[in-house]
Amino acid sequence: MPRIFLLRNVLLVALVALIWAPPARAADPLRLGLLHTLSPAPFYIAQTRGYFRDHGIDLTFRYFQAAQPIAAAAVAGDIDVGVTALTGGFFNLAEKGTLKIIGGALHEQAGYQGSAILASDKAFDAGLTSVDQLPSHSFAITQYGSSFHYMLGRIAEARGFDIKSVTLRPVQQVANMVAAVASGQVDATIAIASMAMPLQASGQAHILGWAGDLVPYQITAVFTTPAMIAAKPDLLKRFAAAYRQGVADYRDAFLRRDAAGHPVVDAKTDAAIALLEHYVFTGDPDARRKILQGVGYYDAGGALDVTDVARQIRWFKAQGLVKGDAAPDAMIDTRFQPTR
Repeated sequence: MPRIFLLRNVLLVALVALIWAPPARAADPLRLGLLHTLSPAPFYIAQTRGYFRDHGIDLTFRYFQAAQPIAAAAVAGDIDVGVTALTGGFFNLAEKGTLKIIGGALHEQAGYQGSAILASDKAFDAGLTSVDQLPSHSFAITQYGSSFHYMLGRIAEARGFDIKSVTLRPVQQVANMVAAVASGQVDATIAIASMAMPLQASGQAHILGWAGDLVPYQITAVFTTPAMIAAKPDLLKRFAAAYRQGVADYRDAFLRRDAAGHPVVDAKTDAAIALLEHYVFTGDPDARRKILQGVGYYDAGGALDVTDVARQIRWFKAQGLVKGDAAPDAMIDTRFQPTR
């Protein structure tokens, strides 16, 4: 009989504890604006593996077709955080105090095949066989002030020629840039490895070099608004922590190198590829190759190259593409992610 009373008391205590236990905290919603491409792969990994959920975040992806609308959506309050290329348009908004860069993302890095300088087969046969020969040739970009415009400008500086000696052809979309070179309508452009390599293999174009080997720089970055930073700094810190976990997994899957400097492809890589196929190249029988050729470089922890971002701002201002006199430091908040 005492055992029955003891059991009843234990159950009573458990029931009271259940009744009076504080309710589980609901996950905080957060909307991330991004392009539906391979570029933000660490975010896909972190989302699928539950890292954002583990940090109490209900993350929603909001996909866009171009970089500038992501920045505009943050300013309008349609997203909370964005990740995309840094452009003249982005810096013009940041210049007004409406955006803050809070972390790094994709980076052009020496030794990693990110963006290729690509010449059409027609131009190559006519003598465009090196980056130094770009002057007097046409070059496709999406638009003035784009990351492609900046990359070409930095390449021109590095190789000692005037960017004005190259005829810029704004064609609005990346697909149009690649198509213009493949068809020989434009002499050269910049394309990510997964686009450039198949063109070279087909004989439609030739890779003259890699942007990361010539001008390493911070292509994309994570950003938000000053209002978001002021209102929800703890949420942003948790978001940054989950993102760092995704970056760590991404680096472990794709950025390891063996003693000879070749990429290590193993079970960790295959597991990450299977995960990414839920977001990009879904159902494509050639998805594995495209992912392996298209992965870019991320610094450990999603670190931000602050020095390069400042350099970008100065370059866009020198080109007359960014107005105002705000200092680069005013556009960057380094409290959330590590820096180079």
